[in-house]
Parts: sequence; structure tokens; C-alpha cells
Amino acid sequence: MGSISLNNIRVHANHGCLREEGLIGSDYRVDMVVWANLKKPSLSDRLSETVDYVHLNNIVKEEMSIRSKLLEHVAQRISSRILDELLLVDKVEISVSKINPPIGGDVESVSVKIENVR
Repeated sequence: MGSISLNNIRVHANHGCLREEGLIGSDYRVDMVVWANLKKPSLSDRLSETVDYVHLNNIVKEEMSIRSKLLEHVAQRISSRILDELLLVDKVEISVSKINPPIGGDVESVSVKIENVR
């Protein structure tokens, strides 16, 4: 078993419950770790035998472009798609952070973390 991490994927998206968030959007950061058996690709050096992090990044960008009211919802969609499309992945942990959230205070970000196992 091993893990692959994608850190600080930066996206601009329109998530949130406020009308303005849907119009203007906000900056987001997505971090993920996926766990899979990496023994075979570590010996073969073949991309086809591992989890392609380009595919992971594309899932994040596509799912972040679909508006959700809650970070929990978008994180779950990303996680579900990874498990549906990448059969080598046994476990996934996704963290979605909204940078400078509109909550009436000096807060750098708010984050939601979801973990799912096949």
C-alpha cells in the first residue's frame, strides 16, 4: 500500500449559500491523498499500472466547476468520482478550503475534510 498526494490545487469557483458567491466566486484550495497498492508500478515504471495524478487533478477541476452550496457536497462529489473512475484507489481523503470566506471576520480559510474507503 502507498499513497499519492496532490497538494494545494488552486481553483476559482462559485460555491456557497450566498447569492454573491454564485456571481463573483471565491478562491479555493483542494488537497487530497489517495491510497492504492503501488508495488506493481514501483517495479514496472508504467503509468498504466498506477493512479494517474493528471486524472485526479482533472476530476478536481471538473467537480469544482459545478456549483454547490456546501463544501461538504463538492468534497463528496470529488471523492465519489475518484472511487468510481480509478479502480486502483482503495481510500481517498479530500480537503476543500474556501480562502477568505465571507463570514464577517479575519479568517484565512475554512476547510472541510472527507474520507471514503472502497
